[in-house]
Amino acid sequence: MKKIYAPWRSEYIKNPSGEGCIFCKAAESKDDRKWFVLSRGEHSFAMMNRYPYTNGHIMIAPYKHTGNLQELRLFELNELMELLQRWQAVISKAINPDGFNIGMNIGRTAGAGFEDHLHFHLVPRWRGDTNFMPVVAETKVIPVSLLEGYALLKSTYEQEFKD
Repeated sequence: MKKIYAPWRSEYIKNPSGEGCIFCKAAESKDDRKWFVLSRGEHSFAMMNRYPYTNGHIMIAPYKHTGNLQELRLFELNELMELLQRWQAVISKAINPDGFNIGMNIGRTAGAGFEDHLHFHLVPRWRGDTNFMPVVAETKVIPVSLLEGYALLKSTYEQEFKD
């Protein structure tokens, strides 16, 4: 049995159900680094996924706490899409993926871990990133730490979009 060290997962192991909504906590916090918030808009924000599928996996969420897409107004939806577009460009420049998966899971049955707070997943992908490790070893390898990834993405964003 091989072990791969991933210390950021310890919080999930200790408290897998979590307490409260991570999106609301991140939105309300003034400590962006603690919550891995990468950028903030007027109606939505971007944050890293603490339990990523790959390096650079981020989430874009509205500030509004809702699990119902119909409850978002057009201006909120527009800003979500603008942030997705912006962050796809930033991630492309920062870590040069070969492609992306972009999606939103609505409802527990559809795979939503936080079914009461909508959010998009923006997941960079590389040729060959689906390899034998998940299949044979039931292990995902994330080669860059969350803090290192946060610093890289945040600095690339600031260089590209000096608001």
